[in-house]
Parts: sequence; structure tokens; C-alpha cells
Amino acid sequence: MTDFSPESFASFGPKEFTQLVKSTPDAKISQVMASEKRTKILDEVFNRMPSLFRADRAGNTATVIHWIISGGPGGASDTYETVIENATCTVTSTPVREPRLAMTMDGLTFLKIVSGTGNPVTLFMTGKIKTKGDITLATTIPKLFDIPKG
Repeated sequence: MTDFSPESFASFGPKEFTQLVKSTPDAKISQVMASEKRTKILDEVFNRMPSLFRADRAGNTATVIHWIISGGPGGASDTYETVIENATCTVTSTPVREPRLAMTMDGLTFLKIVSGTGNPVTLFMTGKIKTKGDITLATTIPKLFDIPKG
């Protein structure tokens, strides 16, 4: 593959991204996700969410999810908002709506989830993912997106 670098992500499809996360040591991912490069990585991942959204599986789902990614430079967190309604998915890095579910995790955990290389239930049970709100909603998120299998 290539070095774990945000510059290369734009050219990767979901399967290549999954392979990159799987083949990169956790320490390296954690190091990059604690640096200034994390914003580019997070933006790239969240910008892809609407294209990976499965409207056919969403039914009449109407919800707001906040993803709080901790461990940024100086201990900063980034919050992204995913809104699913009317069979569409929109994402913003400036949340404005009250979430039905808020999930907090570090950058490594987040990338493992969105790449399909980490088990969300295990990560939740081991305290790597903290939730506030509708925990049942958290269990349905994977079926709403085409997440590669790690």
C-alpha cells in the first residue's frame, strides 16, 4: 500500500481504504490522528458518507447522530453531524441539531469502525466507544452504510 497519509485518501475507494487501515500499525494511525493531518482524514471520511448511504435500507429513519472524535492536537475533539431523513444522508462538521445519539471515540477507533476492521460491539463493550442517547440506534448504523468488511 502506501504511507498512511491524507493526501492519498482521495484516490482510494472503500476497499483500498480498508486495506490501508488494516495494514497500518495502530500506533502509526494514532500518531497521524493526533496530528494536524486528522482534519483532512476526517473530512474525507465524512464527505464520503452520503455516497455510501443505503437509502433502500433506511426506510423512514429520521435521526441525527453526532460523532465526537477525541485525541486531536492538544487534546482537542472534532464533532461531525450526520442527519438521516427523507431517505438522504447529509454530513456537516458544524453540528446544529440535537442528536438522538452521540458517540465519542478516538481517531483510531473511528477509523476502525468506518473501515470495517473493528467490531463496534467489542469496541463499545471495552469502553473504546462511549454513547449518549439511543444506544439501539447505534446498532443499526452499520446496516445504513456500505461499510467494507475488514
